[in-house]
Amino acid sequence: MIKCIIIEDQIPAQRILKRYITDSGLLQLEGTFIDALQASRFLKTNVIDLIFLDIHLPKISGLDFMEFIPLTPRPQIILTTAFSDYALKGYEFDVVDYLLKPYSFDRFMQAVEKADKILTLLRNQASSTTESLLVKEGHQYIKLIFQEIDYIKADNDYTKVCGKINYLFSYSLKEWLEKLPAHLFCRVHRSYIINITNIQKVMGSKIVINDTSIPIGRAFKKEFLQQYLAN
Repeated sequence: MIKCIIIEDQIPAQRILKRYITDSGLLQLEGTFIDALQASRFLKTNVIDLIFLDIHLPKISGLDFMEFIPLTPRPQIILTTAFSDYALKGYEFDVVDYLLKPYSFDRFMQAVEKADKILTLLRNQASSTTESLLVKEGHQYIKLIFQEIDYIKADNDYTKVCGKINYLFSYSLKEWLEKLPAHLFCRVHRSYIINITNIQKVMGSKIVINDTSIPIGRAFKKEFLQQYLAN
């Protein structure tokens, strides 16, 4: 079962969601909240797979809530709103779907089944014996195998994952560090994260990986050497 919560301040909308959740056969409702602050306190001590989130809420809007929600792993989110204006903004936060009120049970189930597929992929990744990461970019999911990543380089507003296959992502280096295992990856420069296990050699202030020379920034050198020598 998919554990879910509702964040919705309108009682009629809550009732519809509760009925749809009960009828879905896939969902288990763990709580209903009228504002994001209440939900945030609940999420500090409870693990949830999916959130049905209204955008227009008292105190904190649904969009602000998505921006600051400090959870790892982050629950999947389905937006529920009477306003179509925020659809594009919602997808910038990688929401599963955008339900425009009033929506039918069939439309609701389309969104839930999308969430179920994503959650299944993430669970399979977590149980996989091959160390890898499933990364969302746009409307697709890309599986990155750690051993096949040599380094990640900042490239203006994007980052380039370089290795067996090269990819361009809209994530920052800081976001990559939060996603990647710290025992394998280390930031060595303001523009580079490297895979320690793929290092060929270290020469002064340079690292060579797959015949590519990568600079070591002065601010990162001490931490890098400690991590490299410990492996």
